[in-house]
Amino acid sequence: MTILKDSTNQIGGKTRVFNWVWQDQTYRIMYEVREEGSPVLLLPAFSTVSTRAEMQGIAEQLTPHFQVIAMDWLGFGQSARPALNYQPALYRQLLQDFLRTQFDQPVAVVAAGHAAGYAMQVALQTPCPWSKMVLVAPTWKGPLRVMGAPTPVRDAVRELVRSPGVGQALYTLNTAPAFLKFMYRQHVYVDANKLTPEFMQQKYDITQQPGARYAPAAFVTGTLDPMQSHEEFLQIGRSLSVPTMVIIGEKSPGQSKAEMEALAELPGIQSSRTPGSLGLHEEYASEVTAIVLPFLRA
Repeated sequence: MTILKDSTNQIGGKTRVFNWVWQDQTYRIMYEVREEGSPVLLLPAFSTVSTRAEMQGIAEQLTPHFQVIAMDWLGFGQSARPALNYQPALYRQLLQDFLRTQFDQPVAVVAAGHAAGYAMQVALQTPCPWSKMVLVAPTWKGPLRVMGAPTPVRDAVRELVRSPGVGQALYTLNTAPAFLKFMYRQHVYVDANKLTPEFMQQKYDITQQPGARYAPAAFVTGTLDPMQSHEEFLQIGRSLSVPTMVIIGEKSPGQSKAEMEALAELPGIQSSRTPGSLGLHEEYASEVTAIVLPFLRA
């Protein structure tokens, strides 16, 4: 473990490095630790602009009560961005190895978007690594899959974006600040007034790191979907034995919201609804934390 200068922090904590070994290669995984006490792991949503910084609001409000740890996924945020063939197995193993090396007892987790799907899968391990699980706007289908694009088309898009030259040009077009703002207004944020030039510049900067296009290309095309069907999503939900809370944004896109509602209706799963859409963990951090805190402290 390496501790870095605070200039690299995202949630106001101490930045550290987890040197993760995958298929005989070592990759730098950035994470942050804030305060002391019983630990809570924060997992940001997968997206083109995924970073642990989106969990800052929740982290700030949890730290008086818990030690907060937030991680950047491989290929996203400040973690390494190698030109790998990103697949769900990679992220499941990363999460399992991070938990095994960082915690000696079950830990509470707050996971957003696709990260919630991975948290659900890892919860099926014996023993379960989670003490409690909060799933914020849980999703399992990438954007192109939600749009109904067939597998050959999605695979072709992924490989095109990964290719040199043309791929970088296409990625550049799809990460321009104007396009990012359009996507945020469509299904990430509810209040367009919060999408200030400064906010969008921060999101744009995330996309401009070396190797930034590889993991997002896999996410957008559905390659990183943790589950492959609605039935699998619900079957895993039915198998959960850990206390689980599902938080649903009232303005979430219809298809995604229907999946969240179906999960929330399963026996044994608690649920709550707040303002917001798929980015509610960042946009409505106070409202989310107001739900999370009593659940974690109970």
